[in-house]
Amino acid sequence: MAARSLVSGTISFGLVAIPIRLYPAVVSERVSFHLLHAKCGSRIKYQTYCPVCDQVVDREDLVKGYEFGKEQYIRVTEDELEALEGEASKDIDIVEFVPLASVDPIFLDKAYFLGPDKGGAKPYQLLARALEKAEEVAVARFILRGKESVVLIRPFQRGLILHTMYFHDEIRDVGEIDRGESVKIKESEVQLALRLIAELASKNFDPEKYDDEGPGQEGHHRSAAGPAWEGDRSDGRPQEEPGEATRAGGSEEGEHGPQGARQGVPACWRGSPPAREAGARGKEVRRSSKLPASPATATLGSM
Repeated sequence: MAARSLVSGTISFGLVAIPIRLYPAVVSERVSFHLLHAKCGSRIKYQTYCPVCDQVVDREDLVKGYEFGKEQYIRVTEDELEALEGEASKDIDIVEFVPLASVDPIFLDKAYFLGPDKGGAKPYQLLARALEKAEEVAVARFILRGKESVVLIRPFQRGLILHTMYFHDEIRDVGEIDRGESVKIKESEVQLALRLIAELASKNFDPEKYDDEGPGQEGHHRSAAGPAWEGDRSDGRPQEEPGEATRAGGSEEGEHGPQGARQGVPACWRGSPPAREAGARGKEVRRSSKLPASPATATLGSM
């Protein structure tokens, strides 16, 4: 099944204009759950309730508000929100080209594939191959869903991929946490740690080695539930497919902030996807029984 594009646009820098289409690069495979009433098996519903008026509020009576103090709000209308949005534009304006290794992965957010639009195949391929040979990436500005974003464009498997990025003031100061810098480390301990790293080292990252083998897989729950998966209601109505209401573990999914910082960016990013594009965003990497464990791992923790 061919991928469906999200939006069309134009990569522009100088007098060059490359028509492109934007495609989703990541799909979540996590199982979702609804909350049911244990007594009858029916799905519960949420209501918007006003504790001051002691009544349920209809959706048409809801307005948005910004909290500037405890229990103090400024009401914001839809027209005011639209006025704050960036002027609609399909241009991806490249501002500069920088070395890939100079961009820390903590700044990267979502990933999208870029494909050439009608008449744009040749300049698209020229840009992809030139970036790969130069070992550079493009930093650009792009208005996506009404919000101006800084984006990074890099070569990826004989094509281009776009990453939306966090602004610098959205990254928290790592100095806010205790990093144990006061402890004393012996050189012999460093050498032991280096030997342990060398023992587990691989030439390249292979995302296919890391499968989600935990109890959150859809296949696991379907096979365990059997026929009841298709109908588990007391009134005989068919059971709905798992939706977005509640994620595995019974918690509702929200927006996730950036992951912990990693120092430097490997040059292999030019040809292989990072963990976020491999479907690993928001997942725990579980150690599979197929992967060999190091007998010396416990030694490092006991130093």
